[in-house]
Amino acid sequence: MRGHKELIVWQKAMEMVTEIYRLTQNFPKEELYGLVSQMRRAAVSIPSNIAEGHGRQSKGEFRQFLGIARGSYAELETQIEIAKNLGFLANPNPIDEQLAEVGRLLNGLLRSLATDN
Repeated sequence: MRGHKELIVWQKAMEMVTEIYRLTQNFPKEELYGLVSQMRRAAVSIPSNIAEGHGRQSKGEFRQFLGIARGSYAELETQIEIAKNLGFLANPNPIDEQLAEVGRLLNGLLRSLATDN
């Protein structure tokens, strides 16, 4: 079985985490424990849950952790929109395409596991 580091979705999610950390460095200091913390936590959760699920014993458990990663994806998507609305991020922003790609890859992997018995 391949390691989680070989999964393209994990690799792209890791790149996105790095970009989220870079983007949030310029947010107002009063957001450090608010939006910055929330965005970073949600971003880190995505590849972390992909990795944890991949390390589990069954495909069912892997799907469960991918579902958690997808929930964190939705959180991050919402938080990015909030940051744009507050003027902390440009709209549109290059992170939008990274986020969309991770979402497509996550959904594709979930679909493949649902049909693969």
